[in-house]
Amino acid sequence: MNKVTYPSLSLELQESNLRDRMNPVVRDIPPSGIRKFFDLLDGKKEVISLGVGEPDFATPEVVREACIRALEQGRTSYTSNSGMPELREAIADYLSEEFSVDYEPDSEILVTVGSSEAIDLALRTLICPGDEILMPVPCYISYSPITSLGMGKVVPVDTEAASGFKLTVEALRAKVTPRSKVLILCYPNNPTGATMTAEDWLPVASFVRENDLIVIADEIYAELTYGEEAKISFASLPGMKERTLLVSGFSKAFAMTGWRVGYACGHRELIGAMLKIHQYTVMCAPILGQIAALESLRIGREEKDRMVASYDRRRRLFVEGLRQIGLPCLEPRGAFYAFPSIAHTGMTSAQFAERLLAEANVVTVPGDVFGAGGEGHIRCTYASSMNQLNEALERMGNWLHRLRG
Repeated sequence: MNKVTYPSLSLELQESNLRDRMNPVVRDIPPSGIRKFFDLLDGKKEVISLGVGEPDFATPEVVREACIRALEQGRTSYTSNSGMPELREAIADYLSEEFSVDYEPDSEILVTVGSSEAIDLALRTLICPGDEILMPVPCYISYSPITSLGMGKVVPVDTEAASGFKLTVEALRAKVTPRSKVLILCYPNNPTGATMTAEDWLPVASFVRENDLIVIADEIYAELTYGEEAKISFASLPGMKERTLLVSGFSKAFAMTGWRVGYACGHRELIGAMLKIHQYTVMCAPILGQIAALESLRIGREEKDRMVASYDRRRRLFVEGLRQIGLPCLEPRGAFYAFPSIAHTGMTSAQFAERLLAEANVVTVPGDVFGAGGEGHIRCTYASSMNQLNEALERMGNWLHRLRG
């Protein structure tokens, strides 16, 4: 039998014609600034990473054991598109107990593949071409490209180190227009670690009502709030539940990044619309991830609290260490990031991070990848062991000393 052969694509077609046939929005979106920077790690040894926003804890043993039992029982099927009913009920109970906001499990909660899918679904559901999305910066790097993919317009809203990177109504008023539709919030903030109090939020809530905005509240770091500040969900503020899509998940506080389980909560009309996209794209979140999430809420909350207490100890040590080596740093009140200023070095954020990696074997993330407002800073995660943090501080201090003369 003769083998059939087909002509291969020419180099010209591969490099030119195929690019011309791509969606130009997809083609022109730059790669992740974080991932691009981490390409510099290839082949380097003895590196300490303060770059990846991932807990250094393993998922608690009691949760892992529950999943092992589930595997042994053959629980490897699809679940309901919305997520396991018992998980949605547990999420509703948890949000009511911890954040004083109530949702109906059957119609107002959708379990997603991480909180990132929930953000994507929310923006795709809400954006019509040309809609403006208000986005406080610095912010999580995915908001802007997802908005562009939905043919929306990104409108950065500046926050400043001088005011603790808090969002203000004055900053919002400077950017709102009749085309503004959505306000994305992320507090505690990635990358700055900033938080907002009830007093900070109330004027923002009034602004949202006055301008008829819908809010996507990314609260993935809500449990990671330190000191005496209360954990506040934006949806719990007067009149905000019906205007808010609350997005969260289990990756950060519950040390479950690889399980890929998040959730979105909101008005049944919005959740129903998001569910249609979810059905046609991913079907459902992985069943073992959902089982792990359910067990985390049932029996893993004490472990979660212990991990949060550990981050708090590391936070205080690390921030004080940054200041002692000459990197001014506002005190982060949430998440597990510090955002020290490097402006006095005369280097850009990218130059500083690249040289720190090349000359001191410490990985950080340039602040500018989180938006123009991040320039002059670097992001460091303190979700590492005390030994790693102390070693990183020593290397950074010695390197800075050499730079100074």
